Amino acid sequence: MVSQLFDTNTPLVGMVHLPSLPGAPGYDGSREEIRAHALADARTLVANGFDSVLIENFGDAPFYPEDVPKHVVAEMTAITREIALAVDAPLGVNVLRNDAEAALAIAAGAGGSFIRVNVHTGAQVTDQGLLSGDAHKTLRLREQLDADVAILADIDVKHASPLGTRELAAVARETIDRGLADGLVVSGPETGKPADTEDLRTVLAARDEADRDVPVFLGSGVTLSNAATLLDRADGAIVGTALKHKEETEQRVDAERVTDMVDAVRSVE
Repeated sequence: MVSQLFDTNTPLVGMVHLPSLPGAPGYDGSREEIRAHALADARTLVANGFDSVLIENFGDAPFYPEDVPKHVVAEMTAITREIALAVDAPLGVNVLRNDAEAALAIAAGAGGSFIRVNVHTGAQVTDQGLLSGDAHKTLRLREQLDADVAILADIDVKHASPLGTRELAAVARETIDRGLADGLVVSGPETGKPADTEDLRTVLAARDEADRDVPVFLGSGVTLSNAATLLDRADGAIVGTALKHKEETEQRVDAERVTDMVDAVRSVE
C-alpha cells in the first residue's frame, strides 16, 4: 500500500508541526495564523522536492494519551483538508500522543493517504503514562470507513521505553505480520535525535524475514550530514527538525534546508 503512494524509491516525508491548537495551554488565540503557518510549511516542503507531508499536533503538549477531544479532531481535519487542496502530494496524519482512530478518521475524511501510529502494537511507558497498541481497533476501523489509508507504525517510539523486554527483531516482525502495519518507523530516543544504526539494521533484517514486505522509514534525526548514509539503508525518511530555521523544531520550514536535504538524499539513489 505504501509503495503505491510515492513516485520514488526513497520517499521523503516532511513534517508540518502544528502550533498549539485551541484548547491547548500554548494556544495564542489565532486559528488563522495556525492555518497560514501549516499551509506555508506544506507548500515549502512540496515545492522544494519533498514527496509528502505529515501533519502533527506537535504544539499541543502536554498530550492526551490515547483519546483526544473532539475539538482537536475538528481543528486537525479542517487544517488537513486545506493542505490537501493546496498541495499535490500524499498527506499523512499523526495525532499525538497515540490516537490512531482520530488520525485515521481525519485522514479518511480530509484526503489523507497514511497515518503514523506511535504505539501500534505492544506497550510503552511514556510521559503520558502507559500506552498500549490498539492495532485490532485501528485495522477494523479502517475497514468500516472503507478508507484507503496506510498505517506507518513506530518500533520502540521516541520519548518512551518498552514495557518488558523483548527482542527488537521479534517486535518488528510481529508489527508487520500480526499488527498488519503497512510500514515501520525507526526513531531515536527523542525528537531530532537519530536512530541507532544497529537498531535500524535489526529492523531491516526482521522486515526481510517477515511474511509481508513493507518499507522501513527513519522517524527522527535525519540531517544533512547523515542523510546519505542513513538513506542508503532505510527505505525512506520522515524529516522535521533538520528542515527548520536554525534547526529548531518550533520554527518555520526553511526552503534552502529542504532543497539541500533533497539533493543529499537523491545523490545516493
